[in-house]
Amino acid sequence: MGVFDYKRRYSTEVKIGGVAIGADNPIALQSMTNTSTMDTEGSVAQCLRIAEAGASIVRLTAQGIREAENIGRIRGELRRRGVEVPLVADIHFNPKAAFAAAEVTDKVRINPGNFVDPGRTFRKLSYTDEEYQAEIERVEQAFAPFIAVCKAHGTAIRIGVNHGSLSDRIMSRYGDTPAGMVESAMEFLRVAVKHDFADVVISIKASNVVVMVETVRRLVVAMDAEGMHFPLHLGVTEAGDGEDGRIKSAVGIGTLLAEGIGDTIRVSLSEAPENELPVAAELVGYIARRSEAAPVGGEYAPDYDPVSPDRRESFEIGGIGAGRPTAVVNPLELVITDYLQADADADVMLELDKVRNNPGKIVVVESHGLNASGAIQAFVHAMSREGLRNPVVPRIDYGDTAMESVLVRASVDFGTMLMNGMRDAVWIESDVMSDQELYDLSLGILQAARLRFSKTEYIACPGCGRTLFDLQATLKSVKEATGHLKGLKIGVMGCIVNGPGEMADADYGYVGAAAGNVSLYKGKECVKKNIPQSDAIPMLIGLIKEHGDWVDP
Repeated sequence: MGVFDYKRRYSTEVKIGGVAIGADNPIALQSMTNTSTMDTEGSVAQCLRIAEAGASIVRLTAQGIREAENIGRIRGELRRRGVEVPLVADIHFNPKAAFAAAEVTDKVRINPGNFVDPGRTFRKLSYTDEEYQAEIERVEQAFAPFIAVCKAHGTAIRIGVNHGSLSDRIMSRYGDTPAGMVESAMEFLRVAVKHDFADVVISIKASNVVVMVETVRRLVVAMDAEGMHFPLHLGVTEAGDGEDGRIKSAVGIGTLLAEGIGDTIRVSLSEAPENELPVAAELVGYIARRSEAAPVGGEYAPDYDPVSPDRRESFEIGGIGAGRPTAVVNPLELVITDYLQADADADVMLELDKVRNNPGKIVVVESHGLNASGAIQAFVHAMSREGLRNPVVPRIDYGDTAMESVLVRASVDFGTMLMNGMRDAVWIESDVMSDQELYDLSLGILQAARLRFSKTEYIACPGCGRTLFDLQATLKSVKEATGHLKGLKIGVMGCIVNGPGEMADADYGYVGAAAGNVSLYKGKECVKKNIPQSDAIPMLIGLIKEHGDWVDP
């Protein structure tokens, strides 16, 4: 098989209750409740809705021991009703809650950035080699007893690294980088291996899709180098809602799934949890079809880095190629007529001869196969191996496929190609979408890939039992007030636990504090603390104006 053919990465099998993930098992779909974990009946009802929508696994937050213990009661009530969906406890900053949850749940998620360390202090510290090694030993001293409890109760562990919530130890050596995120996970994985504990799943997430994709790729390389094959959970944190949230998730998760990476996924949307499952199912189903595709073959061009690809080298024709911003071929932006059409499904050498004989033409590359983006990439890499630097426009026509599916599929296909360095232009066609809808979709994909910013970007969490306000209504209000601020990144976060860390990439932040109060951030700095929610949006606008980033609608 060629490097562009679809094949699942080998991973070991892990049992989460009655659900097996990894190995040859189907990719499992997950979601998370946003009810209070102490609301037993409300949480049970939401778990039922999530399971009925297609989730194989459901996660609940556990801020403390009582919430952790109540997940056990929720699980018991679900079992009494004949529902076997496994439950996962989500833990931050509270190892005691993790120990309690390990006795009554099917899996416990811990964040290595704050399981042992206080995490997210944003201090610049330095460690001698001896001090650093002492910190590593402290990790083992804290984590090994937790492993023992999980072994005793048949409970799996998810090591869940979040961008922006790394320990000071990691920050001192690696900074807030993909390499640092990988090492944060590897520290804990090495302890698990040393103590002969294999029931481990890893997630390594970011709201920045580029960071998320590169980090997961680096993690796979790092695990392979040490003979580890733990299954991976994929997700783009704080993706937001509506089309933007769906596009962002599909670009990040889909790029990795297309490479065979990923054993379980969650599409995090700032909506009702059950809304996440149809999107996740579309993603997984679309990628799974590639196992039936005819082989496309092909190999990487020389000097191509599959972990962090550079932009493919090309010259410019008609405003497309070289260092020009990625163009959108659409009547609303750019129409091209003088181009050479290449068929990625045809005889490669004949098609390359056509390109070679037309050195002054843009090359529009099409595929109609089940693995269209793989075939197009294989052809373009063949061009590069032959020294053909014509600008390339990938074109895929989705025909009469429903609009909701086109949104996901195009985000996967074009997101993958953009993330892998094919950044001259995109050309999406559909019989069921207008030029404006296709243009908006194209711009959304480019923004998710961090190549062009055409609107405000919202880094918004999906909410959970820690959220103390109506997140969906609040996000809507923030969007109404700031949606015209093109290129600005605004975080809307439910609580302090993930807020400052996960929105570390944002320009401004709106973060839940105590009940009825929020805090406002400029970058990583809290500048307005515990203000009434009724005053928060006007004060956010004032803060944006104060720093010169406001323009009138």
